[in-house]
Amino acid sequence: MASLLELRHLRTLVALRDAGSLSRAAQLLNLTQSALSYQLKALEDQYGAALFERKSQPVLFSAPGQRLLRMADAVLPQVAEAERDVGRLVSGAAGALRIAVECHTCFDWLMPAMDALRERWPEVELDIVSGFHADPVGLLQQDRAELAIVSDLDEAESGVVVHPLFEFEIVALLPKGHALAAKPHLEAADFAGHTLITYPVPDEMLDLVRRVLKPAGVEPPRRTTELTVAMLQLVASGRGLAALPLWAVSGYLERGYVASRPIGPEGLTGRLYAVVPERLAAKPYIADFVQVMRETSLVTLPGVRLL
Repeated sequence: MASLLELRHLRTLVALRDAGSLSRAAQLLNLTQSALSYQLKALEDQYGAALFERKSQPVLFSAPGQRLLRMADAVLPQVAEAERDVGRLVSGAAGALRIAVECHTCFDWLMPAMDALRERWPEVELDIVSGFHADPVGLLQQDRAELAIVSDLDEAESGVVVHPLFEFEIVALLPKGHALAAKPHLEAADFAGHTLITYPVPDEMLDLVRRVLKPAGVEPPRRTTELTVAMLQLVASGRGLAALPLWAVSGYLERGYVASRPIGPEGLTGRLYAVVPERLAAKPYIADFVQVMRETSLVTLPGVRLL
């Protein structure tokens, strides 16, 4: 019987290994979990052997599964390199990719993606537009950037292509032993009377303020800092409360530096999007960078979910 092995099967096995679970691998591959399970079952039926243990965490691969992974690690990089070479031949490899970022917490997760792009597209001049930008999409229209990362979208914006990246939980941060830490979650009223420590950005860019506090009419005293670590130090020393993405503070929480609570009974969720001008959307290195951002965020950031 002819083999049914295809590149998509190899990509599926690599995604399963890198993501660590079926559900996260399905996100990485933009498939439903049932579709991914069906694809893996068909491959196992083809070989008459299990490729991995279903209930292992992280995923444990059988000997046949490990052999296919070794082939995937050898073949897929060559395929990706050939595809990039074709892109260079068709549309040119050189270019600039200046990234405008509105969120201070973006940089931690952006660095691995930028390093990967430098390795894959060494001819591309890659940079982050310095300074805080309340309207990074406006920089695209002024030809001052080629890609913007934003947390909110203006649906009336024209001339751009939007790529959803991922969503994440935003948690309230409190000093260890704070009375509010005994609550299952915090409501808007819990922030009243406590200093709220934020980045120095407009309220429209702070999900806690825009979506939770202002609708409830709660206006706590404020203090700002540009540095995430300074914010955490202020919280730890009892100077106030803060709200940050869970992935950005997970290391501090694991070390017990500060405490955290969900915001609202369902939690407060933020999102990030990549926006590029329509005229540049087909550039191979830009499309590749968007994919790299999605892949690295899912694999490296705790608790994120791809959009």
